[in-house]
Amino acid sequence: MSRVMNGSSELLNKGSAAGPGVRVRTIALPVEHGGWGLTLEPVALGMLVAPTLVGLFLSVATVGAFLARHPFKIVAGDRRRGRRFPRTPVAERYAACYAAVAAAGLLFAVTAADGYVFLLPLLLAAPLAAVQLFYDARGDSRSLWPELAGATALAGVATSVALAGGWSSAPAYGLWAVLIARAVPAILYVRVRLNRLHGKRASGAPVIAVHVAAFAAVAVLAWVKVVPVLAAAALAVLLLRAAHGLAEGDPVVTAKRIGIREIVFGALTVALVVAGHGLGK
Repeated sequence: MSRVMNGSSELLNKGSAAGPGVRVRTIALPVEHGGWGLTLEPVALGMLVAPTLVGLFLSVATVGAFLARHPFKIVAGDRRRGRRFPRTPVAERYAACYAAVAAAGLLFAVTAADGYVFLLPLLLAAPLAAVQLFYDARGDSRSLWPELAGATALAGVATSVALAGGWSSAPAYGLWAVLIARAVPAILYVRVRLNRLHGKRASGAPVIAVHVAAFAAVAVLAWVKVVPVLAAAALAVLLLRAAHGLAEGDPVVTAKRIGIREIVFGALTVALVVAGHGLGK
């Protein structure tokens, strides 16, 4: 693993020496708050409820894959234009670097694991991840369907980490269900808030309906003891957040503030689910 990281560092150093006019940071790191949140939530949840070495490697692979998307989109966009800009080779190096980290993390996870049941959620999520990459390559990654597909795929990482930690299937897949119930309504909510911020008309009723459905689904899972009751409480908080945000609005809100708030609500959701499993409630 250290050899891979050393090789990655050399690639990053080459990127840092890019030509004039190339802002390396904008190539190396995605700026979307939502993307960071939706990636780190399943990683954090899985590692907090079932910390293992295999889970750590899976987390590294997940972060590596997430980071690779941004330079990949840049490279794909430049190729669609049929041109190579000074940023293009830099983006190629970063994409290759991050992809190598992701591949190494997955390889080390498989090598360190006692079994391979933890790979099933990743296999189930792979077609959804492929949908997102397809839209990325087309330059249409901000459409609704790739966002939903990518978030659903990422949520499966928590289940994979839990299975690697010895969890039984029901509670492990319950984590996936909770994170989907968190992510899908959140994506719809943020899209409506941003549309309104830009002066577009957007109804909040469908978003509230999806939040209610998500809360009901998690409440049923809590009732049959697949997920803790505090998971349902987290979805209730998200429902109240959506009802307030869409009914009252915020005249001074910005896109950045919306993203930061969602990271906070995501962290709260993870904390409540972790506490619920820890307390058995």
